[in-house]
Amino acid sequence: MAAILYSRPPNHTSAVATASTASRRRYAHQLTLGFRPAHTLHLRPTAPCVHCFHRPDFAGNGAVGSNRADWLSNCAILSSKVVVSKKQETDNLLASGDDDSSNGVVGDKSDGKLAPVVPVVNGHNSGLGTLDLVPVGKLPKPLTISDLSPAPMHGSQLRVAYQGVPGAYSEAAAGRAYPNCDAIPCDQFEVAFQAVELWIADRAVLPVENSLGGSIHRNYDLLLRHRLHIVGEVQMPVHHCLLALPGVRKEYLTRVISHPQALAQCEHTLTNLGLNVAREAFDDTAAAAEYVAANGLRDTAAIASARAAKLYGLQILADGIQDDSGNVTRFVMLAREPIIPRTDRPFKTSIVFAHDREGTSLLFKVLSAFAFRDISLTKIESRPHRNRPIRLVDDANVGTAKHFEYLFYLDFEASMAETRAQNALSEIQEFTSFLRVLGSYPMDMTPWNAPSSSTPTSPTNLHD
Repeated sequence: MAAILYSRPPNHTSAVATASTASRRRYAHQLTLGFRPAHTLHLRPTAPCVHCFHRPDFAGNGAVGSNRADWLSNCAILSSKVVVSKKQETDNLLASGDDDSSNGVVGDKSDGKLAPVVPVVNGHNSGLGTLDLVPVGKLPKPLTISDLSPAPMHGSQLRVAYQGVPGAYSEAAAGRAYPNCDAIPCDQFEVAFQAVELWIADRAVLPVENSLGGSIHRNYDLLLRHRLHIVGEVQMPVHHCLLALPGVRKEYLTRVISHPQALAQCEHTLTNLGLNVAREAFDDTAAAAEYVAANGLRDTAAIASARAAKLYGLQILADGIQDDSGNVTRFVMLAREPIIPRTDRPFKTSIVFAHDREGTSLLFKVLSAFAFRDISLTKIESRPHRNRPIRLVDDANVGTAKHFEYLFYLDFEASMAETRAQNALSEIQEFTSFLRVLGSYPMDMTPWNAPSSSTPTSPTNLHD
């Protein structure tokens, strides 16, 4: 690469016209680099100009300028030097007040100032006025570490959905699972699921089984219908109370209202109290207490928690009326995303599976897969297969037999991070038509002498 710095002749156009063929080719090559004739730039006839031409034989092997990229870069550097020289000359003209367009300066009569014509370097306009720069004071401020809010602590600033109204046992379970959370009451289990799916809530805490009443089948069905993941569990002691308006005596009562399971869990105690009253089912224990207080029912009592009595201004006629003092409800915590299974603490995994082949050996094969790997099962629940409720079996000798199809819910004590659990599920998948992991989550290891539901505390193992 070589570059020549010289002064152009006064009549540059005619010089090109009368130049040799090689000169015209070099002139065309110069135009491809963005260098314009002097009359288009309005430069002085004697202004310095740079002309670059590529000579591969000029630079040695490995030297700067030995390729076209280096050649173009050096041309741009030399051209920029010419631009700086021209800018200094233009500034001098502006200072002297010379308004001569032939000298490379165009006058702007509107404000009495002269605006220099901006030259072109490598085909790009290098004028600062055409870059449309944003003022420095208006540039966005870079983020700092203080601008980034830290992730919330476990349970804090979380919106947790539960079924019922304030004072329900589910609200106490939500507070125990996520202390200092923002508890969101929902009138139905379905609404609590949807609240998490629609980002109205971050978590949902819902009951799945009770030590006296058994499984809450509705929530097992909803676990399969919705795409939420179990991320934890909490077990709550249930402490029922008989509530009525202040001044009401037990002899005046004609009926007792509460959730159907609460009524069943207190059946014998109500009889032993000598209450010959009608039992009526209600949507929720706390909602029953609210109904009595809101309507001023002096002949009706509600079975609910001690916190419900405090919230709705009711008196406790009888405390601890559950038939079994070991009444415990197990709740699961649901989230949109699963947690990462670990092996440094006891984990539990919940699955659901089904099969589409005949025979009674499916459940035996599943149990064998876990027993062979020394994995303990904590629960087995069967529910009718809604998509295929009846299976027909044709036999030429006895006719057509009809069998119910079932889905099997199963909980086992192992983490999905363990190889034995992965191998067990791989084996089960071979002879099942459907298999889904509902969640792998820490077990509730809270001591049995935990405080009652009225004063919830945080389990130490429920960090998701």
